[in-house]
Amino acid sequence: MHWLVEPGLWSNAAVRTGVGVGAVVAIVSAMVGLFTVIRGQSFAGHALADVALSGGAGSNVLGFSPLAGFVVGALVGAGAMEAVGVERVRQRDVATGVVLGAATGLSALFLYLITLNSSSTGSTQLILFGSLFSVSAPTFLVVLALSVLVCLALAVIGRPLLFASLSSDAAAARGVAVTRLALCYTLLMAVTVGLSAIVIGAVLSTALLIGPPAAALRLGRRMSMTLVVAATFGVAAVLVGVVVSYDSYYWWPSHRALPVSFCVVALVVAEFLVASLVRRLTTRKSSA
Repeated sequence: MHWLVEPGLWSNAAVRTGVGVGAVVAIVSAMVGLFTVIRGQSFAGHALADVALSGGAGSNVLGFSPLAGFVVGALVGAGAMEAVGVERVRQRDVATGVVLGAATGLSALFLYLITLNSSSTGSTQLILFGSLFSVSAPTFLVVLALSVLVCLALAVIGRPLLFASLSSDAAAARGVAVTRLALCYTLLMAVTVGLSAIVIGAVLSTALLIGPPAAALRLGRRMSMTLVVAATFGVAAVLVGVVVSYDSYYWWPSHRALPVSFCVVALVVAEFLVASLVRRLTTRKSSA
């Protein structure tokens, strides 16, 4: 495999930890992101990513773990969005816009404070675009624990959530607590966005949340198969992104590797474009 992977890739402990974190987060993002796309809440996911950015920057200023800042910040943003009001689509968009504006302002403040601290060199880059190879083993365990909790919660509310996502009025008429489900799901999405920020940064975290599920929905019809395809796309993007980033160190005379976040997001976009092309070709053949 030396023709494909440079020697020493899998013997590097940081790479193995990073791949484990990335794979776990990719699977969770696929599960949660599938409902995000179905519910038409991609904008809300993007807003939570910006709120996670402010949380990560704030945690750096206060000296806390970036993961704690990302997750707590996203959870606070999710609570604020629910407090403003998300019962209807118009209210949801207004709430998302208000929270997004506030989070952007806080991010600018915290990032400015970081630049005033000479010992925080590189922190802004890490918060914005992540650093998968710098994730520690204890952080991996925290990410794994949070991911398991998200999966268990989604397994409990998954069926009524899907019903409410497809038709909230019909679900409400059948006695489903639509508002409570929306709150629970928004909180799960917030945790997922916070976890994804560790992998590819707060700015790009919605790529894993939206890209693989959107690509899978263009190919699959059954929910279970679509979920498997979305998780496969997400994990593949992370694994191949890590390999490309690691190998790229040897591509240039200056020995500077491409950022992992760039490689992962580029592959997510490529997966979506290929899935869209396959969907179009399949539709043409079936109509002909």
